[in-house]
Amino acid sequence: MSKITVIGAGHVGLVTGACFADLGNTVICVDVDKAKIALLEDGGMPIYEPGLAELTARNHKAGRLRFTTSYKDGLAEADVVFIAVNTPEGSEGEADMRSVRMAAEQIGDNLTHYTIIVNKSTMPVGAGDKVTDIIRSASPKHGFDVVSNPEFLREGQAVHDFLEPDRVVIGANDRKAAEQVATLYSTFNCPVIITDLRAAEMIKYASNAFLATRISFINEIAAICDKLGADVREVARGMGLDSRIGLGYMEAGIGYGGSCFPKDVKALEYMAAIHGLHPQLLRAVMEINRDQRRIVVQKLRSVLGKLEGRVIGVLGLSFKPNTDDIRESSALDVIHLLESEGARVKAYDPAAADNVRAVLPHLTICEDPYSVAEGSDGLIVATEWNEFKQLDMQRIHKLLKTPVLIDGRNIYDPEEMRSIGFVYSGIGRGDQKAFLSQSISAEPTVATGPRS
Repeated sequence: MSKITVIGAGHVGLVTGACFADLGNTVICVDVDKAKIALLEDGGMPIYEPGLAELTARNHKAGRLRFTTSYKDGLAEADVVFIAVNTPEGSEGEADMRSVRMAAEQIGDNLTHYTIIVNKSTMPVGAGDKVTDIIRSASPKHGFDVVSNPEFLREGQAVHDFLEPDRVVIGANDRKAAEQVATLYSTFNCPVIITDLRAAEMIKYASNAFLATRISFINEIAAICDKLGADVREVARGMGLDSRIGLGYMEAGIGYGGSCFPKDVKALEYMAAIHGLHPQLLRAVMEINRDQRRIVVQKLRSVLGKLEGRVIGVLGLSFKPNTDDIRESSALDVIHLLESEGARVKAYDPAAADNVRAVLPHLTICEDPYSVAEGSDGLIVATEWNEFKQLDMQRIHKLLKTPVLIDGRNIYDPEEMRSIGFVYSGIGRGDQKAFLSQSISAEPTVATGPRS
């Protein structure tokens, strides 16, 4: 068993620390956010991630996992240090490396013995060399090696993804250091791929860009399906059963979001562009994703006419189900578009309400989906929470002032919704003509429901 330090107690760092502790290692999580560390020490949880609270509490109680704001304490006995700080999008689409640089400087200042430094955060190709230079400058007397070990954690399934990965990627210029990091994953039943530093860094970006491309591709096909009368779900299944294609990330909707795909595609496009390349495919992927947000608003406008004065309900605010993360959320973009056309918005989300209140304090956030529907001129499903699949749609229909339902995640059966009486449209369901043939004559209503 190893003594592991994780720098950063966000989604990646906290999951990494808790899971390594659960495997029997001694883990210290270091974070400069004093309030977050105090919360974790008291048994609280700063993020919503299924299974993480229980995992963290169990290992904290067992003494295998603890938290501190002190780099000195965190690095005192560490064999391996993981850097898992945030690398948000910069002004030009590049990865903002300020937190990484600060972490590397602090690591260098507090090294007392040979340590393996592992870049777990998503960092640009070449970041391993830069982290090496920063630490060497701050700590010229102590030996260390820098290794890249990119994460492939899906929010909402991060604990499962860590403990049961498809593969583990480790990149290093020193083979012995890479093999030592590989021993941390020795109990996992998956391939462990050892490469050089830059290949490992590129694998992360290329993987996320490819998955984002699949999503944008099926959304492009969905737009064509709507015009030609085909159902994109049937098309995607027929394609995905081809072993060369597969079914993953082939669900049409209102676009990808979150903390990874948007910024990683932009960062890869930036890296290519500054090296004199013209990454046309990556740019098309981003453009299609932006357009998807507009589709649901266009559908509403096509049956309701002007949206000014209308009250529109939105179900789901997080960028995906089973998380409270609203970074690059499609739902928030849709809300912005609706409000820019003069609509009033009511919304509900099982987990992300508090995070949304912090950035959109004016938004009416309701206590349940039925309050969202009551008196609204239309309803948009923006996040595919399982809770929404189990709603009493007869009741929803009665509560709406006008029964317009835009299913932005294709969670409902179109024929069933129309049999209830909804003016229904999904994404790429081949129902555009039927949808447009239904006229709505109701006048705009007045917003009801609790305000945040």
